[in-house]
Amino acid sequence: MEKTISFVARYILVLLLALSFHANAQNIDIDLLRNINGTRGSNADAVMNGITQSTYPLAFATPATQLIVGYIRHDKHTIQNGWQTVSSLGTTVVLAYGLKYAINRSRPYETYKDIVPYHYDTDPSFPSGHTSIAFANATSLSLQYSKWYVIAPAYLWAGAIGYSRMQLGMHYPSDVLAGAVIGAGSAFIAYKGQQWLWKRKQKKIKGIVE
Repeated sequence: MEKTISFVARYILVLLLALSFHANAQNIDIDLLRNINGTRGSNADAVMNGITQSTYPLAFATPATQLIVGYIRHDKHTIQNGWQTVSSLGTTVVLAYGLKYAINRSRPYETYKDIVPYHYDTDPSFPSGHTSIAFANATSLSLQYSKWYVIAPAYLWAGAIGYSRMQLGMHYPSDVLAGAVIGAGSAFIAYKGQQWLWKRKQKKIKGIVE
């Protein structure tokens, strides 16, 4: 549990650094976004939008599949993984969307007219909700199934989500960075928290049996 608390402290520090980047490096932020968004209008638009649109369906399908398979097979480990993924996604949504409305940063195309969005959203920009959810999903899977053939595609997909949000003109790089930190951090905390609860439950069961 002490390791988890230590991680939370480091996680908060990284988040504060991300917020500092957001506040103090606006020129770098918008310059990088302009370079990425400059490819808008090309054939990449449809691909990037397709990647973005995969966020919520895949985020929902991951724990749903784990729970369905787990309960059908009576596999406690898979069921545990499914609920951990649900927990990480829930934590991510609360943190990301809570920060969105607390900070209330305008979308880049609202501030800079040369940024051309694929479509227009009305909610605040910081942090990127899509990126948060994608990294929560990728980190949960990577912690649960620590194999390169799970970790590599999971983070490749999450990274592509983050890039797509910038290419489509929806978010600043700092929005995406903060989203990745929130998503990965939430997943790690949920994973360690559930491990702690599971071990505590097993100790209680062992104590009753003895």
